[in-house]
Amino acid sequence: MKLGNNEKLIFIGDSITDCGRQHPVGEGSSGALGTGYVAQVDALIRAVYPELGIRVVNMGISGNTVRDLKERWSGDVIAQEPDWLSVKIGINDVWRQFDAFSRPEIHVYLDEYKRTLRELLAEVRPMVKGLVLMTPYYLEPNLEDPMRATMDVYGAAVMDIANEFDASAVDTQKAFDRQWEHVYPASLAWDRVHPDQAGHMIIARAFLNALDFDWNR
Repeated sequence: MKLGNNEKLIFIGDSITDCGRQHPVGEGSSGALGTGYVAQVDALIRAVYPELGIRVVNMGISGNTVRDLKERWSGDVIAQEPDWLSVKIGINDVWRQFDAFSRPEIHVYLDEYKRTLRELLAEVRPMVKGLVLMTPYYLEPNLEDPMRATMDVYGAAVMDIANEFDASAVDTQKAFDRQWEHVYPASLAWDRVHPDQAGHMIIARAFLNALDFDWNR
């Protein structure tokens, strides 16, 4: 696996990352990492690679956009001195354009999204051993659905930016899309965004695959 001994892995993002984690810093057991994919990743790493002693920290905050990450980047990322950083942001940047369409001041359009994400990554990239970028997603099989179509554009931007910054890319939308042959989206997430435990495991599995996790170890 790509993670090394005693390395610190920070996750930052929105509610999908936050998932009820401890504030101000989500670290430790007994729910400190929340109830989502971050806690699942931590559990799997500790169970399968106990010798590595990986330190996992959850810095997700519900409702965040990339604009919010910019405001707290110095304290919640730079000051934490991670060895590895995972960034999963973009769902609210898109969602607010649909569920709060009359409030353009809170919308984060594609140009700002890409520009801000690049600025943040340029600051942190020289400091970290590894960087993981995770795409936003919308659990809707219809590619012509307006929100799904917009989310795909933002997801494509993340994949391009990951390449620019030599980051591991996790296409979470693709990971979910393989489910639709078998399940209805609302069975994984009632609002097509906030997943149940199976949905979080889909994200966790995609993340760990990007780090060359050995599932047969």
